Amino acid sequence: MPTKKVKVDFMDEEGTKHTISIDGYITREKIAKILDYVELMGGAPGTNTLSEFPSPKNLFERIQGIIRSYLPDKMFISKDVKELHKEIYGDNINLSTISTYLSRLVDKGILIRSGSSYEWKYVLKSSMVR
Repeated sequence: MPTKKVKVDFMDEEGTKHTISIDGYITREKIAKILDYVELMGGAPGTNTLSEFPSPKNLFERIQGIIRSYLPDKMFISKDVKELHKEIYGDNINLSTISTYLSRLVDKGILIRSGSSYEWKYVLKSSMVR
């Protein structure tokens, strides 16, 4: 049987980055233990995180996942999303691309934007309802 690799990176509620890597024979039980650790350390808001945020297929889904997972109750700027994306996915995305996607999320009613074009500030709309 060929060896497999699984790597899980997440940030807990205090901003500490956790990295777990497994090389070799991987079972459901081992994956379940990793997910228990993620939940225990506060990296997941609940047990339905994986079904709520399936593996993102494109940049738009990645950005939405970052906002919902790491910035649900915080006001942020496009640079914050860019830095989180680079940390999580390792890709260096242009700030203009991030800004375009954030603008689309505003148009869809998912985000609320304030400030000026010099520095737009965003917040997830559902966090404003509380």
